[in-house]
Amino acid sequence: MFGMINRRTILFCIALLLSACAPEPAAFRNTDLSGAGFGRQLRLADHHGQLRSLTDFKGKVIVVLFGYTSCPDICPTMLIRLASVTKSLGADAQRVQVLFVTVDPERDSAERLKGFVPWFDPTFLGLRGEARETREVTEEFRVFAVRKPVDGELGYVIDHSAGAYVFDPAGRLRLYVNESASVEDIVADIRVLLNSR
Repeated sequence: MFGMINRRTILFCIALLLSACAPEPAAFRNTDLSGAGFGRQLRLADHHGQLRSLTDFKGKVIVVLFGYTSCPDICPTMLIRLASVTKSLGADAQRVQVLFVTVDPERDSAERLKGFVPWFDPTFLGLRGEARETREVTEEFRVFAVRKPVDGELGYVIDHSAGAYVFDPAGRLRLYVNESASVEDIVADIRVLLNSR
């Protein structure tokens, strides 16, 4: 009887020690999407005409946001915020890639993206596809994008999802960053991902 209790106690202590040694799951400030079953593929041309996919940036934290160059407020604001994030990261910014995917391929040519996206940060890349490719990638990322006619020069605007998706250096989707997230919170989460294995 004593031997049985002793063995159980020893096994319990070993289990306790092993659980204490296990790494704590990351505590993110933005929405944790770890294990999500979407946002797994992205294959579009960048504003230089080079075909890009998520695997091209393996080893880096990838931030993917959707928008369009004629967007009056949300897109420029988010790009400014992400430029502040890269500035705050200092040397670690070299290990981060921001990708801006247009939801308006009709107006957003490669040249237009080239004049717009790098203005916020020279390392940012604009991505575009034809209408079918754009639809496929927005479906893959569960992005809402609906064309809405308006009066005036533009003719239409696009109501669209406004946040960003963040991938860890292994290429796994980990976070959703709301458009109102602070620079400090985004930086903190990216640092967690850069230091994760």
